[in-house]
Amino acid sequence: MSRKNPVMYQFLRFIGSPLFKWYFNLKIIDKNVIFKDGPVIFCGNHRHFMDQFPVIASTSRTIHWMSKKEYFEGRTKYFFKLVGCIKVDRQAHDGVAKKEAIDYLKSKSAVGLFPEGTRNRTEEELLPFKNGAVKMAKEVGCPIIPFAVNGDYKFRSKNLIVRFGQPMIVNKNDKIEDSTKKLRDEILKLQRQNYKDSK
Repeated sequence: MSRKNPVMYQFLRFIGSPLFKWYFNLKIIDKNVIFKDGPVIFCGNHRHFMDQFPVIASTSRTIHWMSKKEYFEGRTKYFFKLVGCIKVDRQAHDGVAKKEAIDYLKSKSAVGLFPEGTRNRTEEELLPFKNGAVKMAKEVGCPIIPFAVNGDYKFRSKNLIVRFGQPMIVNKNDKIEDSTKKLRDEILKLQRQNYKDSK
C-alpha cells in the first residue's frame, strides 16, 4: 500500500475505531456529509491531544493529519511517519508541510488540521484561526468539512461528541480572511450545538 494510503493507518483504524467508540461512548453526528472519495480538508477545534481520533473513528478514509514536528522526534517519530502524518514546523511558517498537504489533496486524498494552530488551553471558545486551510482549499479547489469535538475523554463518557458541518467551498474570488472567518464561525456554531446537546 502506498504512502497515500498507509497500511499502518488503516490497520490501526480498523482495530482501534470500534474500541475507541465503545470505550469513550463516542456520539457521532452528521458523518453522512463526509465524501467517500476525492480531495477534502477536515478542520476543527482543538482542546485535547486526542481530538483527531473521533474524526478518524467517523470515516474509513485515510486522513493525513498535519502534526507538529516534535511528534516526529524521539520515540514517536516512526509511528507518525507510518500513519501518514505531515510534519509541520510551526516556527518556520512551514511551506514544506503545505506543499506536502497540497500534493496529497491533488492526489484526491484527505488532509486534517486544526486551524487554531495549537491546543486551546484558554477559557475562550476558540483561538484565532490561521489562514492555511482556506488557502489550500482555494488553491486545490477542494471542499473543507468543518467539525467540532467536545466532551471528556473518560471511560464511557457521558458527553463526548463529534459533529460535522456542511462542506464549505472556497471560490476563487473569495477573500482568504472572509473565508477563514466563515470557517471559524461554522466550527463555533457546531461546538455550541455540542455543548447544548450534552446538557
